[in-house]
This record gives sequence, structure tokens and C-alpha cells, in this order.
Amino acid sequence: MKKRAVALCGAAAVVAGMVTSIPADASAGSATAPRTAPTAKLAWKKCGTSAYPTLQCASLKVPLDHSNPYSERITLALSRVPHTAKKYQGPLLVNPGGPGGSGLTLAGFVASALPRAVAAQYDVIGFDPRGVGASKPALDCEPGYSDPVRPNSVPSTPALERANLTRVKSFAKACAAKYAELLPYIDTVSAVQDMDAIRLALGAKKINYFGYSYGTYLGAVYAKLHPDRVRRLVLDSVVDPTGVWYDDNLAQDHAFNDRHLAFMSWVAKHNTAYKLGTDPARIEAKWYAMRAALAKKPADRKVGASELEDTFLPGGYYNGYWPYLAEAFAAYVNDKNADPLVEAYENFAAVDAAGDNGYSVYTAVQCRDASWPRDWDQWRADNWAAHEKAPFMTWSNAWYNAPCAFWPTDSLRPVDVSNHAVPPALLFQATDDAATPYEGAVTVHHLLRGSSLVVEQGGGNHGITLSGNTCLDKYLATYLTDGKVPRSGGEVDAVCETLPAPTPLTTKAASTTARGSTLHGLLGHRS
Repeated sequence: MKKRAVALCGAAAVVAGMVTSIPADASAGSATAPRTAPTAKLAWKKCGTSAYPTLQCASLKVPLDHSNPYSERITLALSRVPHTAKKYQGPLLVNPGGPGGSGLTLAGFVASALPRAVAAQYDVIGFDPRGVGASKPALDCEPGYSDPVRPNSVPSTPALERANLTRVKSFAKACAAKYAELLPYIDTVSAVQDMDAIRLALGAKKINYFGYSYGTYLGAVYAKLHPDRVRRLVLDSVVDPTGVWYDDNLAQDHAFNDRHLAFMSWVAKHNTAYKLGTDPARIEAKWYAMRAALAKKPADRKVGASELEDTFLPGGYYNGYWPYLAEAFAAYVNDKNADPLVEAYENFAAVDAAGDNGYSVYTAVQCRDASWPRDWDQWRADNWAAHEKAPFMTWSNAWYNAPCAFWPTDSLRPVDVSNHAVPPALLFQATDDAATPYEGAVTVHHLLRGSSLVVEQGGGNHGITLSGNTCLDKYLATYLTDGKVPRSGGEVDAVCETLPAPTPLTTKAASTTARGSTLHGLLGHRS
């Protein structure tokens, strides 16, 4: 990804003005919303943790099929941090992305990370979307699907391609066998209707919404179907809705490769700590040599070539992981010591039961949401073309999504999220974000009339608010307090500089902020 520079039209300062949001007063346009079933009131119970002691939990039964409000019921798990201020601004629903991410703990994090006076005005509501986590039933198509050691992701031989194809076909077949009755209803629009059922159960006429990553698409679709039920809308690290989902994944390949090169450059700047050299290109060559060696002899029978990609992929989401990844890289190359690499795999990439569940929902939603090529020849051609320019994770990403080529359900059409009826939304985007590249935020900014785009210049992390950047967080707090968004008259409404790069763990300086690390642990990867 090219280095991007953003500027305010006619202004040198970060912000040129503020404007107060206005209420929505129009319909959803061409999109139509299914009927919503009658909803019971929620029975909240204490479920606090040491980190978030004021958390409460409840459950809500909703129709499996929202087009038939009296169809079979499924159960959604909810969490809440209740408001404490006299001024009450309603529920703030939060979502970490995925699809397949659990939002229960995110409610506690958001409530604790926002300024106390702001959080106190909201009931911060987390939820596990249908199929996820504590919601019932929870999907797990093929337990242990990602267990090591998997075939080399780069299908350089027909045998490797066959091995990978066998895996993804097996996964799609397992999902069909276990969840044939559920899969037609695991999709974004159904999740949006669940959100509206949550609104009804809360007794709210409107919701406030705060979503990261895929959660930005979820929020935009909700706003499209229910613009008159949206009070405030915050979208952080914005999905491009025009590429859902095949094209978006191909775009990710190039962006993640650029982030990987940025990591190589960072390692080169810290040669004193890692002793891998000062030339990023040569350091990159050492990384691919490490990959080739692990393809032949996996470390501790856990980390082969594919697992190595999984281990370093989180660094493309959050640079706070770079010092740990660099130490593992250096130990393997310089000392022939694979222990730190195995530890990094176990910390950042090993998939547990919750990960199996998240991946099952991820595939179910993405494969159902939009059409995917059913001709493997197209996947092969497109991904080899991308791999030629972006080798870091193109084929890893391809196999991650490849069950969609063999998915048992028909596909829906992506929702056109263009919206002239929703109140002014506030969008946040880093210029060098790999998971949701910058262009997607610009697209959504144009599609949501009256929205405001705040950019983190030079930032490459995915999920940037409530992660230590006080400039970004000031805009968020202002918006949640009184609905005001920045205005510049240009394509970008406000610019914040990125946080300083992390430092090696061998220095006394902290390599990452606790808040940033906590947030990115909740957002997960492959969002």
C-alpha cells in the first residue's frame, strides 16, 4: 500500500469546525426490513469480572427466521454496563467485528475506556451475535480444523493444492451436515434484525451503535434498514461495502503485504536489538528462508509454514505485537532457537474452541452474505496473480475463505448501505490499515450522507479508538456527549497523527499501551 497523506481542505489545523447532528426523518430507501417478533423484557443478572465488575448479563430469545416471527427461537447472550448519570442517552450497542467475534466483554472494555462522564450516560450493551460464543446454538463445524501442522498454504505443487482443497471442502461439508437448518439464517441481515430485537427488549426507540471492523458493515446495514432507529453511529476501521466479500479479501492481500514490509523496516531500524541487519529487503529474505525451513521441518511439530503465517498475521493488525514477533524471528534465525517462535504461535495464533466457533460463524456469514466464485479456476488465477505481488498472506487468506467456493447455501445480495436518512455518523480510519484498507472508509464516507471521517495519519493498526490515541478519543467523546462531528469542507474532516512506533522489549520504554493491547485482544484477527 502506498504511503497515504491526507489533508484538510483549506485548513492547516486538525479540525476546521463542528456541527451538531440532526435526527433521522426518512425511510431506508430501497432496502426493506423483515417484521420483528414480539420481544420479552430482559432479566439482568450480575456477571462482573475483576476487570469489569459492573457487568451484567441477560439472554434474549429471537426468531431463527425473522421473516416468520413465530418460527423456531434461538438465544442471544447479552451484557450490559448500566448508566449511572442523571443524563441518560440510551443504549450503546458495541460490536468487535469478525464476523464471529464475541461482544460480551467488549461492553466492559468500552465502558471503562471511555471518559467516565461519557460512559455514565449510556447503557453499554454487548452481545454475542447469533451462532457466537454464549449465544445458543453456537456453531462449531469441525472442531480442531486449524490444528497444526496444516499443509503449506502456497500450492506450489498439485499435491499441495489438492491437500488444501480437501481441507476446505471437508469443512464446508461438515457445516452442511451439522447445521443445515441454521446456515440459511446465519448472515448479516439476520444479525441486524437481532439487534433490532435487542432494541425492543431494551425498551428503546433508538439505539446508539459503535462497531469495529466487520462491525462497521453490521452497523451500516442496520442504519440502512432502520435509519429512524439510529441515534448515533460510530464506525472504526471501515469495511468497503462495495467489495463484500471476495474482492475485499483480495484487497487485503496487498495491504497486509505492505504491513509486513513495514514490520521488516521496523526490524531493520532496531538492528541493535535483533541483529537481523539494516536492509529491510534482506531481512524479508531471511523471513522467507525461515518459512521455507519450517515447511520442511515444523518447529516442535506445531509451527510449519502455514502456522508461521498465522503467527505473524496479527502484527498486520496491531504493531504492539511487533517486538514479540521480532524476538521470535531473531531467535530462530540467529540462535537456531525455535522456542520463542512456538511461544509466539501459542500466544497469537493457536486456535481454541472459541476460535473454532468464531471461524465457523465467520465462514457461515461471509459465504451466505454475498456470491463467491464457484469455479476454482478463478480462485487459482486471482490468487496467484495477487501472490506474485503480495506473497505474505495471499494464499493463507485464500484458503481461509475458500470454503465459500463449496458452501451449501445459496448466496444473498450485499446490502447497498448508501443512506441519506441516517443522522451524521462518525468514521475513524488509519491510513495504512491492512484489514480494512483506507479506500473503504472513503467510500462509506461518501455513501453515508452527512458523515464525518477522522483519519489517523500514518497509522497501520486495525481498531484505533480507545487504543491510546487521545486525539482520536477526543472526537469520539465529543460525539457521544453531544452529537457533534468535525467538519472541514474536504474529503477528510479531521486528522490525528499516529502513535509512536513500539520499541524493542529490551529497552526500558514500554513497547505498547495496555489499553491498545486489551482492545486488540478483544477484536481478534481475520476481522
